[in-house]
Amino acid sequence: MICALIMAGGKGERFWPLSTKEKPKQFLNLIGNDTMLQMTVKRLRNIIPEERIFIVTGQEYFKLVKEQLPNIPDRNIILEPVGKNTAACIGLSAFTIDKIYKDSTMIVVPSDHMIENCDNFIQAISAGIEFIEDNNNSIVTLGIMPSRPETGYGYIRYGETCAEYKKFNIKEVERFVEKPNVETACKYIDEGCYLWNSGMFIWKTRTILNLINKYLNNTFNILSEIALSCDTELQSTIYEKYSLLDSISIDYGILEKAEEIHVIPCDMGWDDLGSWNSIYRLLQKDDNGNVIDGDIVQLNTQNCLIKGEKKVIATLGVENLIVVDTCDGLLVCAKKYEQNVKDILKQMKNKTKDGRING
Repeated sequence: MICALIMAGGKGERFWPLSTKEKPKQFLNLIGNDTMLQMTVKRLRNIIPEERIFIVTGQEYFKLVKEQLPNIPDRNIILEPVGKNTAACIGLSAFTIDKIYKDSTMIVVPSDHMIENCDNFIQAISAGIEFIEDNNNSIVTLGIMPSRPETGYGYIRYGETCAEYKKFNIKEVERFVEKPNVETACKYIDEGCYLWNSGMFIWKTRTILNLINKYLNNTFNILSEIALSCDTELQSTIYEKYSLLDSISIDYGILEKAEEIHVIPCDMGWDDLGSWNSIYRLLQKDDNGNVIDGDIVQLNTQNCLIKGEKKVIATLGVENLIVVDTCDGLLVCAKKYEQNVKDILKQMKNKTKDGRING
């Protein structure tokens, strides 16, 4: 049985002030008419029915998921009381899916990806599924062929081709590497054996649970207790036990240690919508390189993203800025500092009542 898990628990803080705690980016229309979560489900529906698509998210977002995905069964919405990183949410979800569909093949995808070539995505996923069906103890990840020396993504160094499925070469993973600086990213591009780490995986539920047991035994033991709960007590047990799990990513906790990891190099028009610059890359620009959305008046303005909701925004003689105005706040940011929007939010949380900043 083939199942899919969509990870939709992120806060989307780099998209402030549009993305907020009450409605983070996965529930927003950032590109096109559908929300990021709806776009992800539509892609997966080409492979599997909605009854086998699962969503893991924060417990406060249950209503949003139901509003945007009314056909997803309630049992398929897996709720975290607190975020404990990807190893925990994937482990909880693997136990949940395995309980319903024993030893199924599990596709794991984030909810915030843009994929322009859906056909290539479907073909790559199908190739990975076939490989896993023939190699039950393996893990497959999708690696994106890089188009630029990107410093915002992790990378995968790959080795020899070990198999071919549906015209895709399945390659051995030599190692996962963290986000590089510009010089190192350029080196990766020149070497030609590195891919962007998309964070999309295919494995058997039993395989990932066995690996969690091996490398994150505390997390496995706690999740085992949760899985043994009856349906009426499940959510209360999750609430009681979940904070005890290890807070670690699946990459650090499992993938960097496990064997039999393979990667499919892909070219599918992929982008990780993780910050305002990713939106700027994808949207249509005017003759001055500006992305404009709202009641905007601009003069001698170049290479900016300017988005407003109600007020008129006027810009004069500026370049390379991100300007976003919503009812929750106004962001004015040099594009080169877009990865630091989260730091501004931390500063805002430290504001005292008289408006001064602590620290």
